[in-house]
Amino acid sequence: MNKEYIDGQDLKKLFIGAANYLDQHKDEVNSLNVFPVPDGDTGTNMSLTLKSAVKQILNLEELSVDKVAAAASNGSLMGARGNSGVILSQLFRGLSNGLKGKKVAYIKDFAESFNMAQETAYKAVMKPTEGTVLTVARECADKAAQLSKDEKYISEFLYKIIEYGNEVLNKTPDMLPVLKQAGVVDAGGKGLLVILQGAYNTLNTDEEIEFHETSTSAKTQSHNMNFHKDIDTNDIKFGYCTEFLVNNTDKNPQVFREELAPLGDSLLVVGGDNFIKVHIHTNNPGIVLEKAVEIGELNDIKIDNMRRQHRRLVVTEEEEKKAEENEKEEENLENDEIRKYGIITVSMGDGISEVFKGLHADYIIPGGQTMNPSTEDILNAVNKIKAENIIIFPNNSNIILAAEQAKELSDKNIYVFPTKTIPQGISALISFNEELSVEENIENMKEAIGEVKTGQITYAVRDTEMNGTKIKKGDIIGISNGDIKATGQDVQEVSERLLNDMVDKDTSIVTIFYGNDTEKEQADELAGKIEKEHNDCDIEVIYGGQPLYYYIFSIE
Repeated sequence: MNKEYIDGQDLKKLFIGAANYLDQHKDEVNSLNVFPVPDGDTGTNMSLTLKSAVKQILNLEELSVDKVAAAASNGSLMGARGNSGVILSQLFRGLSNGLKGKKVAYIKDFAESFNMAQETAYKAVMKPTEGTVLTVARECADKAAQLSKDEKYISEFLYKIIEYGNEVLNKTPDMLPVLKQAGVVDAGGKGLLVILQGAYNTLNTDEEIEFHETSTSAKTQSHNMNFHKDIDTNDIKFGYCTEFLVNNTDKNPQVFREELAPLGDSLLVVGGDNFIKVHIHTNNPGIVLEKAVEIGELNDIKIDNMRRQHRRLVVTEEEEKKAEENEKEEENLENDEIRKYGIITVSMGDGISEVFKGLHADYIIPGGQTMNPSTEDILNAVNKIKAENIIIFPNNSNIILAAEQAKELSDKNIYVFPTKTIPQGISALISFNEELSVEENIENMKEAIGEVKTGQITYAVRDTEMNGTKIKKGDIIGISNGDIKATGQDVQEVSERLLNDMVDKDTSIVTIFYGNDTEKEQADELAGKIEKEHNDCDIEVIYGGQPLYYYIFSIE
């Protein structure tokens, strides 16, 4: 289709087509995970982030290029999951900045906005690594600038960018040795090109494109079903959960927050580029919306009657018990006076969550491998806590960027302590002391996580070769400090070898967290064998409930 420019309706269509196409190919992107473990989630995270962008676009009443791009930026910013999702949201943010004021966009406009996109993404990453999605984005932007001098039609322009982008992608293993060793190209770069391919495919069809939002996962459904049987709802002080987005506003989010504060509680007000996201429990949603419409355009309005919804769905006895516990915790948080510290931690299993609760974590976000919480999930947790200082423990390297992004969007005093594993998070919390200053706590926690080693036992999802070791799909693999240290066919045998490799004369405590696919008897048997080999250290066995990993080991 020979188009010389794109209007707002076209751009909306391209985003929908790109989201649908990435959703269809996300497993292919996931499979490019460097480690052959069952937690490759780059494609899933990018897909969920892009879907969040599309949902925001679908709420628009006026379709101009700049408004569609701004909606994509705002939606992806709040819905960003994992490092790849955060980087994608920053690409959209730069794209939006480059298209400001444009009702339609020509090739030159897209070339300039592609360059702003890659510059924004690079700035968002503290230590950019070449051979990743950043490289692919930058090279595609450079190609766009070159093509903009001669190309006339959008379709040919985009086709040549994708063609060149795939050439760059195929070179990423030469830029990043870990990719070459694993025999894969960069997953994030692949995801970006899948998005561009989906947009290109859509550009070349006259058919109407519908957004195909996949059904909510079973895990999310069970989490969302934590309502209870009818109770006395008189204790609900503010009855309407009100959420909305204000677009095209230059209002200061902090000032607007102060204006809304007298109207309710559980107030969350965060801002980005010309938008403000609001969540509030109030008895007067109309007044809240009246104040909001005075400062910009309203979108994504949602008002729920909490008294009517409260404890409405039928759930299992176990779900009801957990939900009641969560409700009590949230009530305690809302009723608390402002404290010196508030602790938020991410947990990947119900047993591990109990450990964090025992260490006085104020709010636990379910998540981890394959289930990275979004920026908005983290912001919602922040909103539940009344404290002078809020410390977030991501406990996963793929959640740190989303936590940092939540920090930037919040007006609260937040510290993201970059724990990369569950044992690091536990060790950091053990060393935490409410009587100390933030600086002293951070120093102590850094020292604590420097003394803990993490081991993980899982299985391979594809054939590969790493560090000279050939790995077959289905093999049991033991991971320590980012390296595969043991492989084999038997979970117990691989676990014993990994532990013997990790435990040394300086080890004092070994903690074995066993997951849903492991029996306690097996964990006790493993502990007994290690105790015979290393009788100078204490060994404890704890139910972790973590998915995908048979064991998680903490060695101190």
